Amino acid sequence: MSIEIRSADLETDRDGLWRLKRQFELGLGTDTGGEQKAEIYEQKLTGEYRTRYLEWAERCTEEAAQSILVAERNATAGRTTDGGERLVGYIFVLPESLSLIWDAGVVNELFVAEPHRGTGVADRLMERALEVLSEQDLPLERVVLDVDRANDRAQAFYERYGFDHWGELVSRPLE
Repeated sequence: MSIEIRSADLETDRDGLWRLKRQFELGLGTDTGGEQKAEIYEQKLTGEYRTRYLEWAERCTEEAAQSILVAERNATAGRTTDGGERLVGYIFVLPESLSLIWDAGVVNELFVAEPHRGTGVADRLMERALEVLSEQDLPLERVVLDVDRANDRAQAFYERYGFDHWGELVSRPLE
């Protein structure tokens, strides 16, 4: 099976990207957060959230075509011959105009569907994303991303690419 890494085309990839984004969000809750966190992430995945996310993704790709890179399986239209989905992973890199948020390049999301983990897809996505980020004019020559400290697999992956902890995010609910 061949995997192609390419820029997302929101005309044809919209449903596939949303399917992967949904899996990404649900994994944030179930894999590292327990029942309460899983419930919170599941509740936000409404039709309105889908619309807003895809509109934002479209704005980002209009500004910078390589903001969202997808891993496409078998590079055929629609579903593959065995009924699987074409898109098996993605990485979302914020456009250069948003680099001032963190004073750095930002990997916003990286996700690979379960059956394709451990196959090199995440490596290929990360390598392409780092190429994209190296072309940005950044305030600091640094790439940042958010990773849950309880996600050992993700921690190990990012460490292989030279990421280490740089500060700490804190949060609180808005009341």
